[in-house]
Order: sequence, then C-alpha cells, then structure tokens
Amino acid sequence: MGPMVRRADAGRVCFQFVTTVPCQYRIEFKGVDTYSNLESIQLGQHLYLNFINVMPVSGQFTVDSLIYYSLHDEDKSIDLSSYCYERAESPAFVIPNRLDRILHGSCRNPHHPAKDSLVAADKWQNDQRQSLNAGADLLLLSGDQIYADDVAGPMLLAIEKVISLFGVFVEPELDLDLPAGLEQQLYKRHLHLPKVPWQKRSKFGVGYWLKKDEPHFSSLKAENHLIYFQEFIALYLLNFSAVTWQLIEFETIECPALAPKYANLFKLEKDALLGFAKGLGSVERLFANVSTLMMFDDHDVTDDWNLTAGWEQAIYQHPASRRIVNNGLISYWLMQGIGNDAGANSLSLLPSFKQSLKKQSWHFKDFDKLILNFNHWHYELNTIPKVVVLDTRTHRWRNEQNFNEPSGLLDWERLTELEESLLSHDKVIIVSPAPVFGVKSIEAIQAIFNFCGQPLLVDVENWMAHEGSAKKLLDTFRREDTPKETLILSGDVHYSFCFSV
Repeated sequence: MGPMVRRADAGRVCFQFVTTVPCQYRIEFKGVDTYSNLESIQLGQHLYLNFINVMPVSGQFTVDSLIYYSLHDEDKSIDLSSYCYERAESPAFVIPNRLDRILHGSCRNPHHPAKDSLVAADKWQNDQRQSLNAGADLLLLSGDQIYADDVAGPMLLAIEKVISLFGVFVEPELDLDLPAGLEQQLYKRHLHLPKVPWQKRSKFGVGYWLKKDEPHFSSLKAENHLIYFQEFIALYLLNFSAVTWQLIEFETIECPALAPKYANLFKLEKDALLGFAKGLGSVERLFANVSTLMMFDDHDVTDDWNLTAGWEQAIYQHPASRRIVNNGLISYWLMQGIGNDAGANSLSLLPSFKQSLKKQSWHFKDFDKLILNFNHWHYELNTIPKVVVLDTRTHRWRNEQNFNEPSGLLDWERLTELEESLLSHDKVIIVSPAPVFGVKSIEAIQAIFNFCGQPLLVDVENWMAHEGSAKKLLDTFRREDTPKETLILSGDVHYSFCFSV
C-alpha cells in the first residue's frame, strides 16, 4: 500500500506506505534539499506500516505548485512508475496554501454495486495534469473509509487469507460463542454478538414489551461484523492496496457449504468486489498524487458509534463489545489518524502501543485507556480558507435527562474551541462527518422514530437533533467576528444535497 501523501505543510510532508519487510526508505523532492524521518510499526511477521516525514534542510517548501518526488532504499531508487500520471516521470503533489480545488468524499463500501468514485477522481486528476494544471489541492475523506459493520462474505474470507499471508499479529479470542471455523460464521456473526436482555431495556420502548433483546451492534448488516484487531488491519489493506488482492488470489475464494440464499448473495458480493479490486491501482495513484486527509465516522468503528449515552453505557460495560469498538478505534489511529497530523500528537501513543505486543500477540488493556482518552482526533489546516476538521464521535454532548435520546455531536468544551478557531477569519471550510443542516423531510421522519424510542434505527445524527449543541452552533455562526462565508462539507448520509443558509 502506498506511497500515500498525507499531511502536507510548508515545513513537513508526511507519506504513508506498507511493506512486507523492514525498510530504510527515504523520499527525495526534485530540486529541493530535504531530510527524512522514518517511523516503522510492525503489525505482523511480514507487515510493516511506515511513515516518512520529509522536511526542508532550510527554509520552507514551495506551496501551491507541484512537487515531484522519488523513493529510495539506501542507494537504490524504487520504481514508482505505476503511481505516475501520463507523461510524468514521477508522482507529484501540491502543498496547499490557497485552496482552489478540493476533492471530497465519504462512505466507501467495497461491495456496493456502484462504482468506486475514487477511480473517477483519479481520472479527473490525470486529465488535469495533462492540461498542465495541478488538479486538486487536497482530498478530504469525511468518514466511513471502511465499513467494519457491513462486511461482505467473500471479504471476510479474504481478510482471513490476508492475516495468514502477512502473519498479522493476533489478539486472544474473545468470550463469544462463535462457530469454530470462519466459513461457519459467514452471515451468522451477528447472532453471537452481545445483546441487552429485554428485561433491562427501557419500558418506554417497544422492545421491552415485545420481549426482544437489543443487539449491542445495531447495524442492520452486521452478519459479518469485524471482531478482532487483526481483521480491522486486514480490511484496511484490502480497501487501499491493489497488490494485496493479487497476493491472496481472491478470484479462487469460494464457500460451497453455504445455504442457497447465501450462496446467491456470496456470488453477487464477490462480483462486486472483483470490480472494486480492479480499480484500486487508480485509487493508489490518486493517493500518491494529492495530499489526503481523513476523519472517522461511525462505520469506521461500528454503526451508531456513541449515538446515545445509553449505547455507550451498554457497549463500554461489556468486555467483548468494548474490545470490538476499541479495535476499530486503534486501527483507525494507525491507518488514518497518524497521517492526519503527521504524528505531531498521534505518535505520542506509539510507545504504549508497541508495549501491547507480547510474544506476537496483542494485549491492549493498558493501551485502551490511552486511546479512549486521546483528545486530538480533530485537526486544522492553516490554509486560505482555513480548514477545520471536526471529531463528531468522541466528544459528544450527552443527554443527561434521557440516555436513549441522541447526544449532541460536540460537547460544550469542543463547541467553544470551534468558536475560537473561527474567530477573525473571513472564510472557513468546516468538515463535519455528520450533516449540520439536513433535509427537513428526512429529519421529520427521524424525529418520529426518536419519539418512539428508536433513534438507532434511523441514525438520528444531524446537529439539529440535540437542542443544546444546535443552539450553540447557530449562535457561533451569528457572531459578527466569525467568518462571513462558511462552507460545510459533510458525509454520513447516502444522498447528496447542497443549499445556502
């Protein structure tokens, strides 16, 4: 996987890539004296996640113009021709200062029948380079870069092969009554995940009166939900690395023991995944030619992550459920989070993470406390306009009167920080994975389900669902000293809309 251009500032550029052996790579910029720092994180016997920060020897890098780069292993140059655009000798990117063009997307599900939009983005970027334009200054991915809670049957079998192929370090088995073999678990995992007994459910909801247990993991497509840390890591490789699919010979994966209704679904999912895999070379080329920044939403961990205080209470008090959610967050930190800030804050967690590996097995009990208390998932870019990327998942404004009511997407402290970061700027781009202003007809339907005690069923996750956070946000926008123009980019919902407020 990679090289992927991540955080790119005038004083430092971060690259991310995966290798099967330890490496001493360095990256050089054409016509610029640089030096590099390499941080390598071993995740398996043949799996190393690498970050290279490239800095100028003196001064700062040129902004808003293409920088061409090359990858070297000691005295040897690494072939990057597959990452180059037409007629280019090496990949290139822009360190953004004045933002003119931004690519933005979210919700990337490999087995969805629609084509991967990142392939189209790569084609557009290539066309721009052929027209002697830099193309996009920045690629922003605003949530659900993976779907840990909606995994295709063939993908789960592919994950098993990736873990075996690269010798991904594993964690101890959880206390779940899962069938012994993975093929026996296909499309049945949700039946063995923890549940809230109906006797403990709220009497204000219909579930109590129907005597129906409530699953901790509320996704309607949780049949193959990821469980173990090694599974999350393998899914990231399959989402972002073309060569991984070739190495596991995905086309040979079969499961003849499936019941007929699942056998048909398995075939449809496999066909969709084969199409997805064919486009990954283009996706990797795009990542090698534009600074790419990310932010989690719920599906990067699990559906409805921290949606209500009641959800949090049920999940974090159960050892197996807590382990699954923490595995999602740890894998996000590694595969997405570190590159967002080039390790400035995120690498402070690394020493403790490395200590979690004991005899080639992960033991995260101590590390869990650190990552759950980590306060720097959000970040900003000092560009023109300024970019403010919000963490709308881990600092929620809980409803203290009713734990089953939706939490506000930011608590008071984070809303105050947001307000301060907007002061004295004429224009700002806010990236909020959850929509700030939704479609009113859909919000009305969500309100009805919420009134009936079913907020998890329809993802009541827009800002306006919580009165306190909504009022504070609108008051911020009304202030005279906050930006005259604010562009809000959101993900989450699977429909598109644009309007001016």
